[in-house]
This record gives sequence, structure tokens and C-alpha cells, in this order.
Amino acid sequence: MLILVCDALRHPSSFAAGLLPHRPNRARLRTNPGRPRRPEHRTPAPGVLTAGVDWRRNLAALWFAQFTAIFGFSFAFPFLPVYLRQLGVHETGQLALWTGVAGGASGAALAVMSPLWGVLADRYGRRAMLLRAMVGAGLTVGLMGFARGPLDLVLLRLIQGATSGTVPAATALVASGTPRHRVGWALGVLSSAVAVGSALGPLVGGLAAAAFGIRSIFLGGGVLLAIATLPVLLIVREAPVRRSEEERGPVIELLRRTAPGAVGTLAALLVCQALIQLSYNGYQPLVVLRLLAHLSSGIEAVTGLAFAAAGLCSAVASVLYASIARRIGYRILGVIAALLLASAQLLVAWSPGVVLIVAGAALAGAFYGMVGPVISTMIGLETPAAVQARVFGVVASANAVGFALGPLSAGVLADNLGTFVAICGCAFASCLLAVVLAARAREPAR
Repeated sequence: MLILVCDALRHPSSFAAGLLPHRPNRARLRTNPGRPRRPEHRTPAPGVLTAGVDWRRNLAALWFAQFTAIFGFSFAFPFLPVYLRQLGVHETGQLALWTGVAGGASGAALAVMSPLWGVLADRYGRRAMLLRAMVGAGLTVGLMGFARGPLDLVLLRLIQGATSGTVPAATALVASGTPRHRVGWALGVLSSAVAVGSALGPLVGGLAAAAFGIRSIFLGGGVLLAIATLPVLLIVREAPVRRSEEERGPVIELLRRTAPGAVGTLAALLVCQALIQLSYNGYQPLVVLRLLAHLSSGIEAVTGLAFAAAGLCSAVASVLYASIARRIGYRILGVIAALLLASAQLLVAWSPGVVLIVAGAALAGAFYGMVGPVISTMIGLETPAAVQARVFGVVASANAVGFALGPLSAGVLADNLGTFVAICGCAFASCLLAVVLAARAREPAR
């Protein structure tokens, strides 16, 4: 938010143009009645893409909305293994398996529904889809606090995945409404909201769970997601995207005509998007299992601390990455960060004590905070504005595939071969991401 305020101070006219109502110049209204008055054409101020829409104001509102939404998600979801143990799953192998199933259920449903939401976003607007995602997530997360057993939790996670998807909806809204030369910076700022929410959510959620019980944090998460709708509803305005008849056709044909070579690059980036989610979302529950192996009490507070450290480092990295990418390029930065992410995950697998596990989680969060925005920015720069919502709908499906397969495959590996092997599998996925990004993607035009 401080970055947005400083940017607004450097361009006060653009910030004011987005926040203050337009007042006509009375001197211009006093024209000669005998002379026909020519229509007045006003040039939007810097930062205003169309009349009444200021991308900086939208970005500030979406930052707060995404922070609140992710804070609500992170308030509860890092504690799924702890909640499942309270719901009656005590054996270590079964706990790992149910954690994977519950974690992957949401991603499986999201993978099926995201392309549909992307098509509807192109037709009815990205803002409407973002509100739909936040309302759906708020209801389902709140209901998880009333789960009677692990099966109830899995079913609610399925419904939550089918109805939510706040990150891809907000990403499409920002990418389509931001000047091209500021897309990388704007998506980095939006990613910092996700990272800050991911940092503070587990920390506050862990303290709340210790004080009020594990069920209360799901109810609190639902309330926070409901609050996140307010800035989107009251402040965010979406510029209409005018599409010709040609642009209403199949996305692949349009990409081949308007952006030669983009189809192959986008396909590679979709694979990378799935791999980063598979790697990081499969690895996160395993951090909790590693902590459970070393702690007999105070697990909620230490888990919150580990995830808070990871989220804080991710927030810093997601803001700083753009300046590094301008020097060495998005693709090279993504490759380096993916390899460093794998190294941090292996540190958590090897760590003999709690301190190194928390440190490894923080380092992994920092490198994840670079890889994610790099991939999103490359996708945004490769995609024409008229089809960005549909493309980001497919991106959301790729995200969801990784989000579903990551926890599930990690849970199965941990159940059968142990936590160490499961974390090594996540690190291998990070290395595979680096290979695909280096071999199949291209550096986007800026």
C-alpha cells in the first residue's frame, strides 16, 4: 500500500482524476449561442485508461480486497492437519492421506470450473466474477467450522473450489486494466497482497485457534472473506473491453493471428503454473507434518510463525522481483528462483530441528514469491487484452490442477514412503519447472 501511495503522490492529477467527480469548466459553457458547439474531447489524466476508471485506484482497492481474502483463507487452511486430528484422524499415515485429499479437493473442483468462469468474465465482466468468487469462498469456509468429520470437510472443500477463485479473477482484472508498461509492477503489488495475507493469516489464526478453538478460525475466515467484497463492490470500476467479431472467436486462432509464437509460450507457462502450485501447495502441509514430528505442544503457534515468516518473505520478494527482472529478464529470474525454491524445500526435508524448518519455510516463501509473479506477468504480457479473462481462466485451471495434485500426491507419498521423500518430490517439481521455463518459454516484449 505504501508503494501505491507514493506512486499517487508522484502523479497527483491521475489519483485525483480517479477519486474526485468531474466538474465542468463554467467558462467553457458560456459560448456564443449563434455558433454550434463542438463536442469536447477530454484526454484522460495519466493513470486513467477510460473516463471514470483509474487503474491506480482499482489496484489499491484490489490490494486491500485480496489481502483480506487471503488473510481469511490463511486464517484457517494451514491448520487442516490439526483440524483433521480433532475430527478423529490420529494415525500418522491416515492423517497425511486425509490432509492431501482435503487439500486437493478444492483444486480439483477449481480446475473443472475455472474455464467456465473465464468465459463468463469475458462476457459479463471480471469484477462480477471476483465478487462471485469472494461470496462463494466466504460461505463455504464459514461452513467448514461446522464439519462433523473428515468427509464433511472434503465435501465443503470441493464446493469451495467450484465457487471461489479470487486470485485469478483479481489477476485478470488488474492485467486487463493496467497500462502495458506497468503490468509487471501492478501484478507484483497484487501478489504482495497475497503474500502479506498469507503471512499474517496463519500467525493470527494460530493464536486464535489456541485461544478460542480450531473451529472458530474457519468461522472467522468466512467473515473476513465477506468483508473482502466491500472494496470491490464500492470502489473498483472496470473499463469495458470492446471486442470485434474476430476477437469473439476461438482464443488460439486469435493468438496465432495477433501474437505469433504466443501459443507455444503460453502452453509452457501453463505447465509452469501447474508445477509451481503442485510443488508449493504439496510442500506446505508437509511443513506442518515435520513440525508435528518435533513438537508435542504449541503446534498451532509454531505453525503460524512458520507460515507467517514464509508469507512475509514472499511479500517482500513479490514487490522487489520487478526491478530484478528489468535487469536480467523475467525468464532467467524465474529459472533461478525455481532452483532456489527446490533448495529451500530440501532444507526443510533435511532439517533436524524446528528452527531450521521455520528458516527453510521462510526461504521457500521468498523464492515462491518471485516465481509466481514472474509467470503471471509473462502470461499477461503475452496475451491480448480482449481474451485475457479467458486465458487467465485456463491459467486458473492449471493452478487448480497443481493445487489438487500437489497435496494429494504429497499426502500419498508421505503415507507410503515418509515425509522426507514427499518433500523431495516437491523439490523435483520445482526443478522441472526451471527446466520447462528455460527450454520452452521466451522473454516477453515489454
